Amino acid sequence: MADRETRTTAPGTGGDTDSRTDTELDTEFQREFEEELEHHHLWHREGARHHFGGDSPLLSPRIAALVRYVPRAHPAGFVLGTAFALISLTPSLIPRDYLFQGLATGISGGLGYGLGVAFAWLLGRTARWTRLTGRVQRATPQWFTPGTWLVLVVTALVALLWMLLAGAAWQRQVAALMGIDQPTTDGWLRAGPVAIVIAGLIVGFGRGVRWLAGRAADLLRRRAHLPAQVATVVGTVLVVVLVATVIDALVLRTGLRAADAAFSATNDQTYPGVVAPASPLRSGSPASLVRWDTLGREGQDFVAGGRTLADLGAASGRAPVPPIRAYVGLMSASGPEQRAALAVAELERTGAFQRSVLALVTTTGTGWIDDPVADSLEMIWGGDTAIVATQYSYLPSWLSFVVDRSRAEAEGRALFDAVHARVEQLPPDRRPRLLVFGESLGSQGSEAAFSSIDEARAEADGVLWVGPPNSNRLHAALTARRDPGSPAVLPVVDGGRDVRFGSTAEDLTRPAGVWSPPHVVYLQHASDPIVWWTPTLLWHRPDWLAEPRGRDVSEAVDWYPVVTFWQVTIDLTNSLSVPDGHGHQYREVMVGGWLALGTPPGWTDADTQRVAGMLGV
Repeated sequence: MADRETRTTAPGTGGDTDSRTDTELDTEFQREFEEELEHHHLWHREGARHHFGGDSPLLSPRIAALVRYVPRAHPAGFVLGTAFALISLTPSLIPRDYLFQGLATGISGGLGYGLGVAFAWLLGRTARWTRLTGRVQRATPQWFTPGTWLVLVVTALVALLWMLLAGAAWQRQVAALMGIDQPTTDGWLRAGPVAIVIAGLIVGFGRGVRWLAGRAADLLRRRAHLPAQVATVVGTVLVVVLVATVIDALVLRTGLRAADAAFSATNDQTYPGVVAPASPLRSGSPASLVRWDTLGREGQDFVAGGRTLADLGAASGRAPVPPIRAYVGLMSASGPEQRAALAVAELERTGAFQRSVLALVTTTGTGWIDDPVADSLEMIWGGDTAIVATQYSYLPSWLSFVVDRSRAEAEGRALFDAVHARVEQLPPDRRPRLLVFGESLGSQGSEAAFSSIDEARAEADGVLWVGPPNSNRLHAALTARRDPGSPAVLPVVDGGRDVRFGSTAEDLTRPAGVWSPPHVVYLQHASDPIVWWTPTLLWHRPDWLAEPRGRDVSEAVDWYPVVTFWQVTIDLTNSLSVPDGHGHQYREVMVGGWLALGTPPGWTDADTQRVAGMLGV
């Protein structure tokens, strides 16, 4: 103390100013420390702090010593996080097992906790709220707030158990709508512990980031002598940027590189039992312009597959013709235009432009074409068809949707433009029927070839888009301007004159008015999360949940901010786990979809039933 007095009174040293600055900084730090306690401890009163720890008057010293190490919860975060977690147990589009439900509930609870803390922080910075909470605190007995916390915890646990039991019943209801096995209640209860662990990890991560921000702000106050509020803002921004950079560089980019390496290796591995075709009508054959080893795993499976000539004849009721399957892999050429040019050359080589039907397929992310897509078209036309596709990625569709959407669109445009330009060179009476197809992300790539539905109808002889993502530009525009009274899950646009939507072949026959060719068809299920997922689910109730539910969507499904977004996001990963005719499974409606674009001469309902029967749908 003598040393300090000597320094502060020494003339010409500026010690008096330094002393006042140090004192002010210490006082300021103490004030901010008190504010932090006010905002982040569950209970606090002037003159007496009541934590759920050693100084709580409700606990014995022995118990208090143990409880002192229990992490303290923010009251607003705890309440909102619990509410979000409970709401997430309501049903969504796809039946969930306990693991998926635990993930959805944990994420929702963790995000709700964070939002609650953020709202409380914002309110705590307003003078009116501070005065109100001060009056409430002064009027509250010492024993009240610890008791309230215990009541909150017990209430939350009871509510979670009750909602888990109710959730099991809801999941059985959704499963029954789709005709699948229903979860047992005791098995479903395992979602609770999973949710608590996931929520704890999210909250712990958030607290870690906040702790780092606090340390950075403290350092800036002490070393750079920044004002408290400026130091808090700058420290928070620096830490958030640092954490985001680390996540991007170490987690996302490393994860993507690992995924890319894994799926690249998978793309080079031929499916067991699949061998290169001998027929010159198939890409990858000895006569082909496209080497077998460049087709990729899914391309190889496509060109080597298909029904026998006998099956094609029996299905179509006419003399069969060996169908043409042309495919250009990602490694077959360097870019979309080059792959499209190679595809046209392959079509020329095989005589595809002399077939009755030429179908352009934009593949899903991995380059996959579902067997019933190709088989049903070839069976309807007795093999008098040519199907052409190119590969733009080897990543799964959900990952391609994140990183390869532009590639899908570029590929779809390039393939259609190249093939359409070649078809236009033929005399009108010698042109094949030009059909366009895309499923899932492939529909988005295929849509990109056209600026409007009118252009699609002008340049193609039929368009079939299946399970379109909500981000599809043309699909979204058509749904938005649907006729009054028609629901989003089954919209009617301009009386069904140019384009029709449906989940079954019967849907495409309605409304009863004129459907002018060429036909454009969208196949979509009310329970397909790929069709309905969008980031706006975070804050906006979609039409498909504001209107009467679809045929396989439970009436208990509703919209809740933030929660519904994560429910549908998790449904995306589970959309293929349901029976055909639900979710993202469209195999049984492919025959009706192709027939809606046009039928061979003399086609009858008996022919349709025969093809469907042979396909097992």
